[in-house]
Amino acid sequence: MANYQKVIDVFKKNYKLVPLEFYGHDPYKTLISTLLSSRTKDDLTLKISKKIFKKASNIKKLDDLTESQIRDFIYPVGFYKTKAKYLKRLSKMVLNEFGGRIPNNRDDLMKLPGVGRKTANLVLNRAFKESAIAVDTHVHRITNILGWVNTKTPEQTEMVLNKTLPKKYWADLNRLFVSIGQQYRSERKLREFLKENKLI
Repeated sequence: MANYQKVIDVFKKNYKLVPLEFYGHDPYKTLISTLLSSRTKDDLTLKISKKIFKKASNIKKLDDLTESQIRDFIYPVGFYKTKAKYLKRLSKMVLNEFGGRIPNNRDDLMKLPGVGRKTANLVLNRAFKESAIAVDTHVHRITNILGWVNTKTPEQTEMVLNKTLPKKYWADLNRLFVSIGQQYRSERKLREFLKENKLI
């Protein structure tokens, strides 16, 4: 029997706010900050997100910016040139095809430039409170150490968790596991934390 409830309880007690949580349930800010966060450290993501949201507080204002301006605003996040292209195309697509509203389903979200399954799931989870498991490196790593899964890739982890993890845990999974993963980046320290709390 997997120790789901015990893990969630311990992780909640040791939770520290993760940067993407600063945007609450705002679909626009959640989508943009999540897209910027790929291959970028969280503190830098937060800094750059705040910077661009001062200039572009909504999708229309983002679309008013040129790709070059967006590039300057989001430098030096990882792959900033590519992300600037995505954001410019994304803003136009949201305005033209979705009436200026961020889509609230996975299929439409994944039509947007730069939005993969993980980003779509994060937006659904955080902005729309939909049940979706967003598996990043933290979720993949920790669920394997806990023995919840035995997988090689985040995609495989998501497939297994979708079948085995009770739905009541889906909403909290990513933010809790990201928080713990950020606090215990080395596997040795993470394993020590899990052992101290009798989770492994």
